[in-house]
Amino acid sequence: MGALTPPFWETKRLEDMSRTEWEALCDGCGKCCLHKLEDEETGELVATNVACRLLDRRTGRCSDYRNRRAHIPDCVRLTPAKVRSIDWLPSTCAYRLLDLGEPLPDWHPLITGDPESVKRAGESVSGWTVSEDEAGPLEHHMLDRAL
Repeated sequence: MGALTPPFWETKRLEDMSRTEWEALCDGCGKCCLHKLEDEETGELVATNVACRLLDRRTGRCSDYRNRRAHIPDCVRLTPAKVRSIDWLPSTCAYRLLDLGEPLPDWHPLITGDPESVKRAGESVSGWTVSEDEAGPLEHHMLDRAL
């Protein structure tokens, strides 16, 4: 019996991935779509439970991913260079993990083959966020835990 070919995320650098492979790395947790506040004294970022208006808070996915920058001009388009420079990506982010040489978490959809595994693992923002259109002051929505 022949050896199995390792999956692309174990053999390719972020820079060498196809667009399809790159997009497949996103687990759909929605954490990067939450608003963050910066502590003026320490510079520390504090996450909130306030989601971008385009985030489908049920699925954890952008409701208009292809056109998101037309609606949200400061929405970040991740690139390998940005992954290395952005300090607010969640600790579970596949882009960040792979760039650091770490494996994907066992609940990642590329591992499980099931996009719902993110929710079952408690890693999705699904069910506990509020839309920025309804939230009011972000200071009232700060989380007491890191993402």
